[in-house]
Amino acid sequence: MIHSSKFFLAAVLCALGLALPTQAAPKKVLVVTVTKGFRHDSIPTAEKVLGQLAAKSGAFTVDYVRNDQEMAEKMTAEALNGYDAVIFANTTGDLPLPDKEAFLDWIKSGKGFVGMHAAADTFHGFPGYIGMLGAEFKTHEAQVSVDAINQDPGCPICRHLPGTWVVFDEIYQFKNFNRSKVHGLLTMDKHPNNKTPGDYPISWCKEYGKGRVFYTSLGHRKDVWDPNDPDRKNSKELAEAYQESILNGIKWAVGLENFDATPQKRPAE
Repeated sequence: MIHSSKFFLAAVLCALGLALPTQAAPKKVLVVTVTKGFRHDSIPTAEKVLGQLAAKSGAFTVDYVRNDQEMAEKMTAEALNGYDAVIFANTTGDLPLPDKEAFLDWIKSGKGFVGMHAAADTFHGFPGYIGMLGAEFKTHEAQVSVDAINQDPGCPICRHLPGTWVVFDEIYQFKNFNRSKVHGLLTMDKHPNNKTPGDYPISWCKEYGKGRVFYTSLGHRKDVWDPNDPDRKNSKELAEAYQESILNGIKWAVGLENFDATPQKRPAE
């Protein structure tokens, strides 16, 4: 009798008193899109793309917080224990978190936090959040094409990107950013608009207690998220590369990818 490889393996393991290895359950991720300031029209696109990435990868599932009531129900200290990571996808302003300090403690305990674009335009009056994220939105000028320098081409978040990645988006400038406290992923060596030389970060990751934080300032435009968006300034390939970056950033934040996130010594090292 001819057995399939799966049944044959099961028979061998059974004879040895062992069991078939079980596939790990997908991680549980909470996507937050509540806004108390400017509301990006790319938010529905972000929600859709994150759901697609979850379904396609099988690495995680997504639940959503879209309003104050859902935040009150799903983001208490007790409720957060049912999740492995939280994503702030273009959140803005002072969100009505039930307990802000408990939220930070939850991340420190070994959970993941992922922020896209306006996550840095959130909780301006909460130093703990700014310290966790690694920077605070300062300003932006007109949307522009920039040369994003790939600072870590060996890590899962950046390994599919070229050494210089050309992106058209609304490019943030930051305050309260400390290069020595983050692991740089993408940066610029000149001002996005006037081209004055300097250090202008785009994306980074960092450890926060036992937790992991990944942030990208890209994602204002719908066509950065979605390769099928009709109002296109970026190529379809760019949106696909962005999706791969955020997928691997999420996987790193929940512990499914690993790399050395030690801060680099110089901006473009």
